[in-house]
Amino acid sequence: MLDIGKTATWLLRRLDPETAHELAIHSIAHGLAGRGRPDHSALRTDVLGMSFPNPIGLAAGFDKNARAVRGLASLGFGFVETGTVTPRPQSGNPRPRLFRLTEDRAIINRMGFNSCGIDRFCQNLAPLFHPDRKGHVQPASAPLGINLGINKTDADPLVDYPALVGRTKSYASYITINLSSPNTPGLRDLQAADMLGRLLEAIQTAHPDRPPLLVKLAPDLGDRAYAPILQTAIDGGADGLILTNTTLARPTSLRSPHKAETGGLSGAPLAERARDVLGLVSQLNARRLCLISSGGIETGRDVLDRLRMGADLVQVYTAFIYEGPGLLTRLKQELLQEMSRAGIRSLATLRR
Repeated sequence: MLDIGKTATWLLRRLDPETAHELAIHSIAHGLAGRGRPDHSALRTDVLGMSFPNPIGLAAGFDKNARAVRGLASLGFGFVETGTVTPRPQSGNPRPRLFRLTEDRAIINRMGFNSCGIDRFCQNLAPLFHPDRKGHVQPASAPLGINLGINKTDADPLVDYPALVGRTKSYASYITINLSSPNTPGLRDLQAADMLGRLLEAIQTAHPDRPPLLVKLAPDLGDRAYAPILQTAIDGGADGLILTNTTLARPTSLRSPHKAETGGLSGAPLAERARDVLGLVSQLNARRLCLISSGGIETGRDVLDRLRMGADLVQVYTAFIYEGPGLLTRLKQELLQEMSRAGIRSLATLRR
């Protein structure tokens, strides 16, 4: 029997990457990518004051403009993170800016926060929500993360990030401030502990009633840089960290002819550094903040390894680009098998 999902993914991979991405977003938004099965109760994860049906989320960058949230959630993700969204619309960097490194199971992107802007973004989200009996807005799908960034020009982070939080807090299950994309000049400088502290203070002052707030960090910081950042995040009232964004590093193992392209590298070659950063931060964190691990996750064993290392949740991106919706079924089946082998009856036991 023809597997429509695999066939569609095979066809998309033969198109220009951005054209394929646009077609994928359109198809998912219109419910053409299928639906996932209900999750086994053993995969339920409770963190950030909410329940996730499974710990596998979609990283920001796939649905930048919140056009396919409901369709993505129906595929079986435990949560979906949209964005990065910027205050004003911007086209991002010139094309070509997205490259498949097929031989390396990797992607390089230098998109540059191409975004419809916060006004259109919120218009896209509004139909997915409905007021409850008390008039509060509640999501109509799985937990939703919203990833926030700044424009390439005329940005004022201490003003822009609080303003974006204010615009999105009624829609978000959690909010991520993206300080780690390598494709916006000066953005990574905001990760420095002193600047991060000022950002968190500005957000907390303007929006003490916000949903959980996470900070997304780069993998390219020196190992000693993470301790002061972690402490600043805790002191500033952040609720979690996402580890990690894409890397500027280029492992010598890369084989693709695109390996010299500028931009952030994601996928399998990032796995080792992503694990290293998670291990370092998790040891320092001691379960004080929620940790979401991202970077090179491709198997159920990868998922369980990250959770056992101290991650509360994980995110995938590149593997989803290469495999399509079938990835989620495979990952969850493999995760349950790995849990059984390890004698783990429920993921809830990992947090005790």
